[in-house]
Amino acid sequence: MSPRTFVLFSLLLLPYFEGSFGSISGDDLEQKNWCIEEERRALLKFKEELHEDGHSLLSSWGSEEDKKECCNWLGIGCDNKTGHVVMLDLSPSTFGAKRFQWSLRGNITSSLVELRYLNYLDLSFNQFYGNHIPSFFTTFTKLTYLNLSSTYMYGEVPPQLANLSSLESLDLSFNTAFSVRNLGWISHLSSLRELVLSDTNLSKANDWLQTVNKLPHLTRLELKRCSLPNIVPSSLSLANSSKSLAVLDLSANSLSVSVYQWLFNYSFSLVQLDLFNVQLEGPIPGDFGKMTALTKLDLSYNQLEGEVPRSISNLTALVYLDLRKNQLEGEIPKSVWNICTLRELFMSDNNISGELPKLAQVPRRCSHYSLEYLDLSRNQITGSLPDLTHFSSLRSIQLSSNQLNGTVSETIGQLTQLNILSLADNSLNDEISEAHFSRLSKLRLLDLTSNPLVLNIHSDWIPPFQLDTIWLSSCKLGPRFPKWLQTQKNYSDLDISSAGISDSIPNWLWNLSTEFTNMNLSNNQISGIIANSLIEWAAYPEIDLSSNQLEGPIPLFLFEVAALHLSRNKFSSLNSICEITQHSYLSLLDVSYNLLSGELPDCWSNFKELGILSLAHNKLSGKIPPSIGSMTQVMTLHLGDNNFIGELPSSVHNCTKLIVLGVGENKLLGPIPTWIGERLQNLVILSLQSNHFYGSIPSNLCHLSHLQLLDFSVNNISGSLPKCLSNFTAMRKNGSIDTGTTIDHSYRSFNTSEGHADRFYDDQLLLVWKGTLSEYKSTLGLVRSIDLSSNKLNGEIPEEITQLLGLVSLNLSRNNLIGQVPAEIGQFASLDALDLSDNQLFGQIPSSISLLYRLSVLDLSNNNLSGKIPTSTQLQSFNPSAYMGNPQLCGAPLNNQCPGEEPVDSAPTKEAGDQDDGDGFITQGFYYSMGLGFVVGFWGVCVLLLFMKSWRYADIKVWVSQNVRRT
Repeated sequence: MSPRTFVLFSLLLLPYFEGSFGSISGDDLEQKNWCIEEERRALLKFKEELHEDGHSLLSSWGSEEDKKECCNWLGIGCDNKTGHVVMLDLSPSTFGAKRFQWSLRGNITSSLVELRYLNYLDLSFNQFYGNHIPSFFTTFTKLTYLNLSSTYMYGEVPPQLANLSSLESLDLSFNTAFSVRNLGWISHLSSLRELVLSDTNLSKANDWLQTVNKLPHLTRLELKRCSLPNIVPSSLSLANSSKSLAVLDLSANSLSVSVYQWLFNYSFSLVQLDLFNVQLEGPIPGDFGKMTALTKLDLSYNQLEGEVPRSISNLTALVYLDLRKNQLEGEIPKSVWNICTLRELFMSDNNISGELPKLAQVPRRCSHYSLEYLDLSRNQITGSLPDLTHFSSLRSIQLSSNQLNGTVSETIGQLTQLNILSLADNSLNDEISEAHFSRLSKLRLLDLTSNPLVLNIHSDWIPPFQLDTIWLSSCKLGPRFPKWLQTQKNYSDLDISSAGISDSIPNWLWNLSTEFTNMNLSNNQISGIIANSLIEWAAYPEIDLSSNQLEGPIPLFLFEVAALHLSRNKFSSLNSICEITQHSYLSLLDVSYNLLSGELPDCWSNFKELGILSLAHNKLSGKIPPSIGSMTQVMTLHLGDNNFIGELPSSVHNCTKLIVLGVGENKLLGPIPTWIGERLQNLVILSLQSNHFYGSIPSNLCHLSHLQLLDFSVNNISGSLPKCLSNFTAMRKNGSIDTGTTIDHSYRSFNTSEGHADRFYDDQLLLVWKGTLSEYKSTLGLVRSIDLSSNKLNGEIPEEITQLLGLVSLNLSRNNLIGQVPAEIGQFASLDALDLSDNQLFGQIPSSISLLYRLSVLDLSNNNLSGKIPTSTQLQSFNPSAYMGNPQLCGAPLNNQCPGEEPVDSAPTKEAGDQDDGDGFITQGFYYSMGLGFVVGFWGVCVLLLFMKSWRYADIKVWVSQNVRRT
């Protein structure tokens, strides 16, 4: 808040606090004795309808002898002469509570009507669900301040509030169920200085601008997200409105260019302008620069196009400029850098290009630059990072996600006030030394992620800073573990992944900070054994050590975090997990692609928070322990590619939130459990392939309406295919339209006393696709697949299966299926791969198969199919092996011709460029002959008609038309 704004605000509130808390002296109490009895009873009756969440704010209110003086109650202020209650302030924010930490709930009773001298009423941030604004509020004619912000009230704002003629501040914001049909009544509040109606539905208030112009003393106007009508009559101006407007917020209203006339044609004392998310169009007018008193301008989240307006440089008092999230392009005018008062410049998320100016060469108009915050991230800025020492007050430099290249000037180390330095996702190619950080004692966030930078720092270097956030992913830090990190005691987020480190993890790393929430050392060549450490986490962080060369048992202290990524290492044991004897906050554990061996420990009952468990691709053996079923929050369970034996434990039926169940590539046996279809109805992926399951497919699997991928391949499953497979609703939809490309679910990343963060885990799965084993992750959500190959299925392929219109892959090969290929197979509009090979199918290939225009893999070999292969671009393009083993099939691409067809060699050889219209005798010469005959005949008749005038006009038209049609 600027000093000017603070003074205005203080003067505004000064009358409200006269005679408030503690303002009644002892002499006055002796003179007036107790508070007014009627008002005390009214307040107690009001209390009876309220319930408190959290602190006991109203515990001081009571009828007991020691609580009788209502003027001493919290939230109450009395006049120090009359004893009347003049202030009722029950907003949690008044008493230092954070939003939602505690609040009041209930009803607002009409007993408050007794407070006839009330001039200050604040009930904001409480929960009065189902309440309208009470009609008796309109009787508080002495009110100067009314705040009902964030109270969950609803309904139309009563226009009778116009009776509050003394009102100076009205705040009804952040009640999304409030609506106003017209604002004309507000013009009667001639003393109004503050009007805040953000999130109120004003879509029908066509008079909003006329109303604002009738408030001569208005200093603050906030109409954020109000659906304001986009109507600004050409005659409308600010001539009769307040010239002291200090705060203007019209954000998120989709206002058009017509708002320019109102905003930019006049010079008034605007301190703050916020047009966040306004749909402005066209360039900013040239007379924009007349607003020389403007100190804060926010036009972010708009549709501004073209270059950054040069007239902005005329706003010589500008302190805050925000043009984020627009479509601005071109270079930033050099004159902008010479606005001496500018402290905050935000232009991220545009298409701004060009280089940052070499400001040492720019004529300096200012004796001192005030710039503190510079955010130009996510643009198209090129060049190297220039000398910025002219801006000695800089606290934040954010230039991430641009096209910066070249070097980083060592002069950046002279910016002694710098807190944030973010240069991530550029192409800066330089060697960073101690000189770049020499005087950055206040630096708290360092982000050089995804730049080919080399940090050439001496091992004894002691940085001048204590960082909170260290993001150096993909920078060259190795091969030794950076020792300067040992000096950092307060960091909360460390990312040195892909940093070329081939050292072991030093023991001191775990003892530096118990407050951190994220540590990422993945994708290095870190090796060795991690020794157990006695750490009592102050927070429960997320740790990522994946894709390294770590080995040995997993130490106990790593299991006491919120999320643990250990995949693609050489860990041999996780038995220490059984040493956890109390409730665990672990929500993600990924130890896939390691060397875990032996039986899986049976001690998962303490992991009630675990949502993702991946132990796939190890050497685990024995039975899957029953305690796995105690993880009732688990959404992903990957146990595939191990050596598990026995049946799938029935306790897993308790895991009703499962979305992905993968136990393929094991030695599990038994019938497919019926409880899968009965209890696990959220399943999206069910993979039991390459085991020893037997028996028939339970019909209740058809209850899995969300299922997108079903893989029972390479088992001993027998019986027929259930007709109800068509109930897989998710497979009936087009995946590219109805879902995302990934299958993801949220998990808790870290837990602290302040709360937790939710992150997303993208599931991945090994699939045999088009004959190749591949890992799917970023596109797994698009896969709609049924693979029942290599089993002992019999019977016919049910026609109902063709209702799965979104199916991308269907593999029923190597079974004992009989009957014909379903006639409606062409309904598989999304099908990319179809394999029905090695069965006993007979009859003709349905002609509808030619409709599968997306088909890239087809195998119908080794069946008893007969007749001609249907004709289509796809079907004739497949290798003949796709049809082999069907002796009675004929037609291209097979060599054997169908009965009655001419041999392929009998057709004349076509010259290059000849068109094929299906008749072999029609050649290019045929068309030449026909054309020549037409020309000769035509002109012969014309010559004859010259001598026969009676034919000349009528018959020639008939002849020409007939011959043209024949041609």
